[in-house]
Amino acid sequence: MRKLARPGGLSRRRLLGAAAALAPVTAASPLPLSGTAAAAAPDPYAGLAQEAVTAFRSAWDAYRRLAWGRDELRPISGTGSDFFIPGSTLGLTIIEALDTLYLMELDDDLAAGAEWVKNDLVLDQNAPVQVFETIIRLVGGLLSGHLATRDPVLLDRARELADRLLPAFTRSPTGAPYRYVNLSTGAVSGKENNLAEIGTCITEFGELSRLTGDRRYYDAAKKALRAVYDRRSRIDLVGTALNVETGAWTGTTATLDPPVDSFFEYLWDGWELYRDPDLRTWYTTLTAAVFRHLAERRDGRLWFRQADMTTGRTTGRFQSELTAFYAGLLAQSGRIADGEAYHDSWAAVLAAHRLPPEMIDYTTLRAVDPSYPLRPEYVDSCLFLWLITKKDRYRARARDMFLRQKKYCKVRNGYTAISDVTTRPMKQSDLTPAYWFSENAKYYYLLFAKARRFDYASNYLTTEGNVLRGLR
Repeated sequence: MRKLARPGGLSRRRLLGAAAALAPVTAASPLPLSGTAAAAAPDPYAGLAQEAVTAFRSAWDAYRRLAWGRDELRPISGTGSDFFIPGSTLGLTIIEALDTLYLMELDDDLAAGAEWVKNDLVLDQNAPVQVFETIIRLVGGLLSGHLATRDPVLLDRARELADRLLPAFTRSPTGAPYRYVNLSTGAVSGKENNLAEIGTCITEFGELSRLTGDRRYYDAAKKALRAVYDRRSRIDLVGTALNVETGAWTGTTATLDPPVDSFFEYLWDGWELYRDPDLRTWYTTLTAAVFRHLAERRDGRLWFRQADMTTGRTTGRFQSELTAFYAGLLAQSGRIADGEAYHDSWAAVLAAHRLPPEMIDYTTLRAVDPSYPLRPEYVDSCLFLWLITKKDRYRARARDMFLRQKKYCKVRNGYTAISDVTTRPMKQSDLTPAYWFSENAKYYYLLFAKARRFDYASNYLTTEGNVLRGLR
């Protein structure tokens, strides 16, 4: 998940003001390479950069051979599977991989993927899809694919898909979106929705507004964020879920873990991208409450507990690997020491386990959910802490994680998820999640390579790893 990074912290170049940032733009020629990307002294990570490309190619070639056009690859059985609609596909892996192919300069594969989107992607499907996943993975992937290829058809497909999703927002009495919408009929369902799914859309919808000049997308996304913020408790905590029709809280636990996580991320990212002061105020207000009521130290390590949103009373001490993204977000929003401390906590988890479990009891580091679905969040934070601090320890931690993933997750047809990290040997699952192509492979490559097509000085990656700023 994540990302907005400019090394140097307070010396960041500011983006355009909100109104100007949303103005329509026209396709530009690729930017010339600067000295940032030029080869300098020998880099001890250069060999790993090629290994990262080889790892990606092993999975991508298997996908093309065994599951082309399907949503996801099952590398052990050698088949494909559907993610959004049983018995039908939206080409999830292809769309997730577009900008990774561009960054790695795999241009023939990029062209094949773009052609599939233009000729074979069917959006008019009479079935409900999960709005949040569709926005961050398909709309975001189409937008970054358009920015990489400058192909206007990919932007058209992104806009068509967003238009099919808008009823989830516009038909809601509160502005918080319904959880599902039928792509063909616009019928909405799922009136109880969680915060991550309500609030993780302003960068994808904001970028669509910027590229098309149509503010409907940005305005819908901001209204959804406001629907949550305006219902915060008197101590400025938010819960986990709302009834989008009544606005009543249906989940009253305050937490950074799913199903809340990326809600906080997109408040900050919306501010960074579009300079909307409301979003900065909402982020800083809620983050201050997080540190007042949820942050604690256990054995010298920084963690974030669960608490009642009204009273602040502790209700749990667990942490999801998905929440490891928060280390990078804290650093990006100016709390660099806190971000580094929180990443140290997750480094301790890796010292206790061969791969990070999906959920831990952070008082003991015991695995509560022992699965490892090839999550990218730990390495995601490695990338952005390295970009901000320039400390080699974050590249070294990413190298360690890359080698662990290679040791335990590599199979004949690429990489697979793990169902239990505590067994010896580990129990392998049979899935290469599409986000592996968009996130894990991309983060390793950007950390280890001097990517000629990436601006390391000014960039933005979405919670799904889609590059919306910084493609050269």
